[in-house]
Amino acid sequence: MLTETGFGSPDYGAGSLAELIPSVLASLGVPGEPATLPLPPVRRACVLLVDGMGWELLASHRSHAPFLSSLLDTAAPITASFPTTTATSLTTLGTGLAPGHHGIVGLKVAMPGGDQVMHQLKWSPHVDPESWQPRRTAYQRAEQAGVTTGYVAFGGYEGSGLSRASARGSRYVAANDITELAVKAGDALTAGERSLVVVYHSDLDTYGHMVGVDSPYWRLHLGHVDRLAEQIANQLPPDAALYVTADHGMVDSTHASRVDVESDPELSAGVRVLAGEARVRQVHVRDGAADDVLAAWRERLSGRAEVLTRDQAIAEGLFGEVDDTVLPRIGEIMALARGNTALVAPRAEPMESALVGQHGSLTPEELRVPLLRVSTVT
Repeated sequence: MLTETGFGSPDYGAGSLAELIPSVLASLGVPGEPATLPLPPVRRACVLLVDGMGWELLASHRSHAPFLSSLLDTAAPITASFPTTTATSLTTLGTGLAPGHHGIVGLKVAMPGGDQVMHQLKWSPHVDPESWQPRRTAYQRAEQAGVTTGYVAFGGYEGSGLSRASARGSRYVAANDITELAVKAGDALTAGERSLVVVYHSDLDTYGHMVGVDSPYWRLHLGHVDRLAEQIANQLPPDAALYVTADHGMVDSTHASRVDVESDPELSAGVRVLAGEARVRQVHVRDGAADDVLAAWRERLSGRAEVLTRDQAIAEGLFGEVDDTVLPRIGEIMALARGNTALVAPRAEPMESALVGQHGSLTPEELRVPLLRVSTVT
């Protein structure tokens, strides 16, 4: 069991991002939505998702986020989905489904039937988002039930492949800085008799990637995020609630903690496609090479990564139940980084390989995310 090796496991069905929006919809009176998380009945709800703000990170930086810290003692963490990466988590949030059902099973995935890799934050012009992720979103279900939805985020994401896969059916509200996020979130909350507003803010994650979570830049921006959450809370109308969460946490890597899995001949032998990202690699193997690749990766990465077969990962419940159409997108071999190890590919991914902050694995620092609550219910 992975939990015996220091990793956590996504808490699908009880306390993960997959349960959040369905529980919010249940609190808004939408029939058929499971109230897995005990949330008070309201007429308006806002979910603020802060990219990269893991539970451990927030708890260890209380002085930089006084408003959010004031909510920590009455809160508990939930888990992200797996891999602990933005494309997967946003789709888990937006559909209320585990990745094995919605099919966004990593940052970079092999496209079945060939050797092409799709970066799911950037998407591909050859892939239709509605076909790749055909499940109805929570926003579509909400609108059908008479709940007005809003998705407040950077305007450059509007109409992107990932937005269409994860947030279709919502009314996209472009907000290009942190002030606009706060103001437009408040406006969107009062746009209907019942409303669901999701606010997505990505800058904290960007600072973590570029200069690390153990940096003055990250800590200072956490203070800006704290103020954003407080401003949204101050705008809540009567009978409303704000929920603050994240898509994943993050760990800092160093030059010494990076392992080049691309140029090492023992690690590259038998590999057809290298997908995933630096903290969780998904390896698609050449015909007949699975056993040799598994043995080589386990030997070379001993103590630095937990190496599983696809069947083992599925049996561990890392993706939830996996649809037949989704199965080929998952690598036959998976390597989950330990500690601050980064499994880099400098030739294919020069920018990503140089990043300081990384995520994707199942350490508590990456997996556990906050669920903080503010309510005006009397």
